[in-house]
Amino acid sequence: MRSIQSFNTDWQFHADPTDAVKSAFVEGEPIVLPHNALELPFNYFDEKTYQKPYAYQKLIHPDPAWADKEVTLRFDAAMADAKVYLNGHEIAAHKDGYTPFEARLTGLLKDGGNLLTVTIDGSENPQIPPFGAMIDYLTYAGIYRDAWLRVTPPLFIANQKIETPNVLEGRRSVRIAVALANPQGKALSGTIRATLRDGDTVLATTSSPVTGPDIALAFDGLENIELWDIDAPKLYAMELVLETPHGTDATETKFGFRSAQFTPDGFLLNGQPLKIRGLNRHQSFPHAGYGLGRAAQERDADILKHELKLNTVRTSHYPQSSWFLDRCDEIGLLVFEEIPGWQHIGGTEWKAESVKNVRRMIERDWNHPSIIIWGVRINESQDDHDFYAETNRVAHELDTTRQTGGVRYITESEMLEDVYTMNDFILGNEELGGNRPRTPLRPVAETTGLDRPVPYLVTEYNGHMYPTKSYDQEQRQAEHVIRHLEVLNATYGDPAVSGCIGWCAFDYNTHADFGSGDRICHHGVMDMYREPKFAAYAYASQAEPDNDPVLAPVTFWARGERNIGGVLPLIVLTNCDEVEFTYGDNPPKRIKPDVERFPHLPHPPVIIDRRHFSADELGRWGMVWEDAKIVGYVDGKPMKTTRFVANPALTTLQVAPDREMLAAQGKDSVRVMVRALDQAGNKMPFLFEPVSISVEGPAVVHGPKLVSLRGGATGFWLESTGTTGPVSVTVTSERLGTTTVQLKAE
Repeated sequence: MRSIQSFNTDWQFHADPTDAVKSAFVEGEPIVLPHNALELPFNYFDEKTYQKPYAYQKLIHPDPAWADKEVTLRFDAAMADAKVYLNGHEIAAHKDGYTPFEARLTGLLKDGGNLLTVTIDGSENPQIPPFGAMIDYLTYAGIYRDAWLRVTPPLFIANQKIETPNVLEGRRSVRIAVALANPQGKALSGTIRATLRDGDTVLATTSSPVTGPDIALAFDGLENIELWDIDAPKLYAMELVLETPHGTDATETKFGFRSAQFTPDGFLLNGQPLKIRGLNRHQSFPHAGYGLGRAAQERDADILKHELKLNTVRTSHYPQSSWFLDRCDEIGLLVFEEIPGWQHIGGTEWKAESVKNVRRMIERDWNHPSIIIWGVRINESQDDHDFYAETNRVAHELDTTRQTGGVRYITESEMLEDVYTMNDFILGNEELGGNRPRTPLRPVAETTGLDRPVPYLVTEYNGHMYPTKSYDQEQRQAEHVIRHLEVLNATYGDPAVSGCIGWCAFDYNTHADFGSGDRICHHGVMDMYREPKFAAYAYASQAEPDNDPVLAPVTFWARGERNIGGVLPLIVLTNCDEVEFTYGDNPPKRIKPDVERFPHLPHPPVIIDRRHFSADELGRWGMVWEDAKIVGYVDGKPMKTTRFVANPALTTLQVAPDREMLAAQGKDSVRVMVRALDQAGNKMPFLFEPVSISVEGPAVVHGPKLVSLRGGATGFWLESTGTTGPVSVTVTSERLGTTTVQLKAE
């Protein structure tokens, strides 16, 4: 029977390897995968420091049970140009930094210890995507995803594709394409059995004789099958058991019954219209780069779905962790996945590697119900007919169930894909001196240049057009919010637009040529620690208030923060029916959402301005600045309250871990947020004082232990070290004192 074991522990890392590491064990730094080759500062660093060779070593002691078995190492990803050596001999190589690769050990292991060495090169190799020119993100060196040791019979299941062709019919079907691996050239015989399960319940079984390396299995007439949907992401399991004279192999794959279709009249999920509302995501983290594992990947998906209330994420600009995609499947978050690249198209070898990326991406991820479209064009590249005809051909050959898209920023681009996917940054262009008035989105026909309607999706907007830091002046933050709302409103108002995916979810480190000069693109609606800026609530407020009413006034509540002064107009991002605003001892006022300015949004913001308050009531210089209270009402009932104090004082040092348990084994991590709060529980937005972090117990901190608050908050990731026990985290501020929280590794 198949065995898959984690291969993440007991590695030795070499930051400055010599050629000797390929054939001789050299004592290095003990590490556990996933691993980022170099821990970087938060900002103002030189990314070239990690653009060099590295090596990882590990000893393998063969198990007698492996006799007559296929033994293979699988690396989920390494950045980049990986080469695998066993006892000094190269046995595998893989250039791409985002997709898996394998190294076959069968017949190569000797009794006793075997030296495994993996070399990588963090340099930006111009022969492989996304490299060859400048890119607006960093590609951190390291074996930054998991490694696995797989032991199977000589004849085993290499891959399986599960398709659900008729989910809109009452009686549903499943098609399974199984690819067998037979590296030893054994005679093909035996049986393969497929079992469809709902949890522990067997729904159906079928089998087929093994007559060749490719086997087709099917289920038809299935009844009472639940569809996978964003609100009810029902997953089923497909178990495959291969019985041959050479042994038994088995796999289990999660999948869902669902249909996804982009049409000229919008996007349909399971035949029902759904307006896509999403953000782009980079997979990087402060200090740790790409090197945070499963928990951080899953947590990002949860943030996008449950905190930002999105229904879609785009994996800009490369295939992302399987842990992230698995979590998207589990929680009902749609995914636009694309191949590596950013604007630049290389030469013949480069293009061939990019076509391989299409194949690797699809063959790895075709069973994820969350993935609704393949991105088969280099992000924001120019037209290249032959190249993109081939990427589309390969995608359609591999997967007939999903459409393709090709993200561009040029208008009237050749449309070889099924969906015209466009980065529309027209909002803000009026500031460059054009004669077009402020416009949230271009008309679809203007963008495509076509004389017919086509499926259309906006894949980026805002971002670099209006970068905003969490501690920027309130007036800029308010404009940042309005720009996101305007594009959302335009999208909801145009049935020809399937939806919009904004740039972007989280701030990210970047090359010196981009960002704010500090190696950060402050383009996110959250900062790098996933702490929300005001614009985050532009998205969260569009969800229904049933279980989570949103009430987020866009203000620091200070008379002199804005130009000229005051807090009007005051935007309140909310999904409530109305808000009640009370200032000082003045009578409260009820204000409805601004449907006139934002007629198409599911939940327009409330905008409080001079229509509601005179200068004498609120804002005149010389008046005493007073406390305020805002209450959100749904169906006439108060649902949420926000308070502001006129004279905020440093009151609380909040230390908030995402969870209190760490898995001791492996390499688990948990985010811990630190916030300086006033007496009303609001962040102190212009506090930049340092706090110190100390940890006792089996855990360590990614990054420095003395950090500055940014906009009244900072964060860090805590990582387990392999043993069990209590973990005590203490954060100290000179003015706020000390706060300690208790976690546990088990």
